[in-house]
Amino acid sequence: MSRTKNNRSANDAWKALLEKYHILEEIQRNGCFSIKASQIKEFKEPRLMAKWDSTDALPDALRKNKINLLPDSRSSYVLSDFLLYEKIPELDEHVTQMDHVAIPELESIDVNNISSEANAINVLMLSGILDDFLGTDKNVETFHGRMGTGAFSFEVDTVRGIKRRVHVNHAQCEIDGGFENSTSVVIMEAKNVVHEDFHVRQLYYPYRLWRARVKKPIRLVFSVYSNMIYRMFEYRFSNPEDYSSIELVRCKNYSLQDTSITMEELIAVRKRTETKTDDNMDHTRTPFIQANSMERIISLLENMYENPMTPQQVAELMDFDLRQSDYYYNAGKYLGLFEKEAEDKQILISLTALGVRVFRLGYKKRQLKLVELILEHQIFGTFFDGLAETGQLPDKGAIADEMRRLHVCNEGQIVRRASSVSGWLKWIFNLTKL
Repeated sequence: MSRTKNNRSANDAWKALLEKYHILEEIQRNGCFSIKASQIKEFKEPRLMAKWDSTDALPDALRKNKINLLPDSRSSYVLSDFLLYEKIPELDEHVTQMDHVAIPELESIDVNNISSEANAINVLMLSGILDDFLGTDKNVETFHGRMGTGAFSFEVDTVRGIKRRVHVNHAQCEIDGGFENSTSVVIMEAKNVVHEDFHVRQLYYPYRLWRARVKKPIRLVFSVYSNMIYRMFEYRFSNPEDYSSIELVRCKNYSLQDTSITMEELIAVRKRTETKTDDNMDHTRTPFIQANSMERIISLLENMYENPMTPQQVAELMDFDLRQSDYYYNAGKYLGLFEKEAEDKQILISLTALGVRVFRLGYKKRQLKLVELILEHQIFGTFFDGLAETGQLPDKGAIADEMRRLHVCNEGQIVRRASSVSGWLKWIFNLTKL
């Protein structure tokens, strides 16, 4: 493969594919377009071009044209204006209301360092979380890994409101965990990175495969482990032959450590925190934040422990484009958690010494330390004082006015970055919200 092809972004590769094969015109005329893996490979490896587990990861060339793709065999895909993603409900249950679970004291299990999806599943099983969540007797893992889907057909919704029929003939699917108990077979998709939505294919293709193999009912579980909290979701398809009939059955959250944080504790953090910077853009080299989700910053912190990554690897892990990857790096740098270094002629993002210390803290101490790092910045200290007094978050207009007063960024950036300030303040407030 040429160096040019290796270095081409997925977005540029899809732009070239759309143009070469007149894909948009074909979809407009016929509703869909079939493409071979070999055609995709002309511009970039298919494995880097066709697996987008959340909408954040979609290349702009596809997102702007409202195009998605599904594998329909081991060597081909179908493109259309498919609606393929399901929104993940926000974490609105306060951590103190979650079930607290304990695991056996085993030397090889460190709840402060669950850094892979496989480890997250191991701890989930040891703790009995899956059994409790599903209300079943003991679940036993019986299958996982890559499998062929077999042959099946289904309908799927589209942007234009027309259901499309897709025929799958021995495509490939990957199952993070397959379990069986006395009443059901359970298929699990596990994540250790926080996203806003997920690709329904990750549950639907394994569901259709195993529905044809077993007689027991199949239960579908989507699990997210981050920041020492398990978020468990059970889904079902009301119509097995309709991809878009996915429904949320139940959800529940579990914590592994003490999660009780009071407003008094946050106020104590504020009182002992020295304001180190006013973030004036003329006096700092660190860009003001443009990353709304503190949960995703924590996910990145967890995944980079002892595992420095290139900006491209960060983008792939978090299902970001490179621009978003840079925003979240800068947010971590703003808090003193992330840094860049050159190694073997490439740029690596890693944790600072402070970032490592924060990672190693238990849940409660970690959250309080992150609050301290945020409140070191004048704009957050000012708005926290008002929040502590009134219990109300500031509106974005007030945030924007304070950003202008402090001159933290250019005028054209204020509205977007005010959303990030609001998101971080909400995260702090929700630490104690009952």
